[in-house]
Amino acid sequence: MSDLIKITGLSFFAHHGVYAFETKNGQEFVVNARLWLDAADAAREDNLDKSVNYGAVCDLIVSYLQQHTFKLLEAAVYHVMKEILIQFPLIKQMEFELCKPQAPIAHPFENVSVTMEMGWHTAYIALGSNMGDKERYILDAVRKLEDDTDFRSIHMSRLIVTKPYGGVAQDDFVNGALWCETLLSPKELLARLNALEAQAERKREIHWGPRTLDLDIIFYDDLVMDDSKLTIPHADMHNRTFVLEPLHELCPYFRHPVLKKTIEELYLALQNKEQR
Repeated sequence: MSDLIKITGLSFFAHHGVYAFETKNGQEFVVNARLWLDAADAAREDNLDKSVNYGAVCDLIVSYLQQHTFKLLEAAVYHVMKEILIQFPLIKQMEFELCKPQAPIAHPFENVSVTMEMGWHTAYIALGSNMGDKERYILDAVRKLEDDTDFRSIHMSRLIVTKPYGGVAQDDFVNGALWCETLLSPKELLARLNALEAQAERKREIHWGPRTLDLDIIFYDDLVMDDSKLTIPHADMHNRTFVLEPLHELCPYFRHPVLKKTIEELYLALQNKEQR
């Protein structure tokens, strides 16, 4: 994303700080922000509706930070960025610096500030259940994501019935997939999905065993990561028809960032392997 709107030196009076006198008396704050978007259509057509009204962004920044009080600059930055990204959907990514030039520091200094980044990321999530009202568990989870302001543009595949994977005797699964845009980091997304599984009373007693709800991150942008709690892309997704078939419906031409093959290529290869 190369198109950029910069806001520099936006100053206003607000009430943020750890100390009581800061929240009571207030002080000056200064914002510098960088907003990434696709401005090609706006430039070609000379049409503000295809771009972002930076005056309106400045109005939101000032009004939000004057109407809310935070102890930490980090919290102020996080919450105002989230509000901007929700209110101005054309902004894909942003960097926000909140400066506190009158901070209560007992030494000569020029400025103190906190800078953070936030933006919309594309995630692909596998859905599954093989206990109780299987479809209801899945659809309830999807509805909760749709109601969550950290998500937008949710598209779900049709649900399919599949045989269990992994050799544990159990009921058939209902499986599907969704793609969405999210403001959450990969680990925040994992925590949010695990919370939904917990609300569905999922028990983790048998590896690959029965479950009321199973939500797995398959892809997150083109990210490749592997640590003790999370592997992206999902390590075994290319061997699972119940993952590839719904993904093939949603994003057949998405390219696996490690295997360098499209979902369609992986799906057809697995079909050919299973038919031998």
